[in-house]
Amino acid sequence: MLSASQPAAWFDLESPADQQRLQNPELMLGALSGLVVIDEIQTLPELFGVLRVLVDRSDNAARFLILGSASPVLLRSAVETLAGRVEFIELSGFALGETGSDAWQSLWVRGGLPRSFVATSDEDSLAWREGFIRTFLERDIPQLGITIPAPAMRRFWTMLAHYHGQYWNASELARALGLSDKTVRGYLDLLTGTYMVRQLQPWHENIGKRQVKAPKVYLRDSGLLHGLLNVPDWSSLAAHPKVSASWEGFVIEQVWHMLRATEAYFWATQNGAELDVLFFHRGRRYGVEVKFNEAPRTTRSQHIALSDLALEHLWIVYPGQHRYPAHERITVWPIRELVELPGQLCQ
Repeated sequence: MLSASQPAAWFDLESPADQQRLQNPELMLGALSGLVVIDEIQTLPELFGVLRVLVDRSDNAARFLILGSASPVLLRSAVETLAGRVEFIELSGFALGETGSDAWQSLWVRGGLPRSFVATSDEDSLAWREGFIRTFLERDIPQLGITIPAPAMRRFWTMLAHYHGQYWNASELARALGLSDKTVRGYLDLLTGTYMVRQLQPWHENIGKRQVKAPKVYLRDSGLLHGLLNVPDWSSLAAHPKVSASWEGFVIEQVWHMLRATEAYFWATQNGAELDVLFFHRGRRYGVEVKFNEAPRTTRSQHIALSDLALEHLWIVYPGQHRYPAHERITVWPIRELVELPGQLCQ
């Protein structure tokens, strides 16, 4: 869409013809002006050095839009080479603001990856996700220079799906898979760095209570979670033992996207008090609780969080229809109206 609205040059680095055009990249790219799109740059990471030279030239007339699969090594290379010259934009899958709130069930079941969401049937959607998982493991991971056998990573990823929404316990996963703690930690960091997994970090408050220190682990795309759990449709999901954990992860990702949060945490004490999401806005603290319940009520845990964390307000997000106050600082909020939540922060 950006390239269609203005004169633009386009290079797809998975195309042999475009690779041939960039045999001498400094000469080729240096002669261009306007928008220059370079897609799949992870296949030619040495281009970052050339781009640094070009953008530093006083007569440079081009702006470069670089696209590519997420890679910790690639991002680090871009930061080191193009420091002060680059802006990073993370593109997630579809969110409620893009699909429309009435599509929340389909978005939850199928996830936000475009071809999965727009598939003509649940069967086609599940088949596409299975193909994506195989391609990611068998092609994308090796392409990033990571030599982990695809079956081993598939087992770990599937096991992680069963731990979705739980506290990270490397020793427990390592024993289950017959691997070392260090190995499973490396696998987790790899999936986190490639945006497949979110590690939600704990918040520590100086309140004289023992608090949870391990992160909580979520698969970021609910459709991939359901693919790994072999959950094909809505009726299967509603009856699955992981439905509440899946709902929690789905809502957290939507909240993260709506708020454009750069930092968010969860909070929990060893005595059982817990808050699913803690975030900050203009120096004030806010909380989000996620409930898979048709008529959620306030709990002792929520009141403890309000008090101990000095929250300005707390929202309980649920799959029902109506918005209503449950306390002077707690509002029950339906998933259909989640796109309106950021506006509450300005009031």
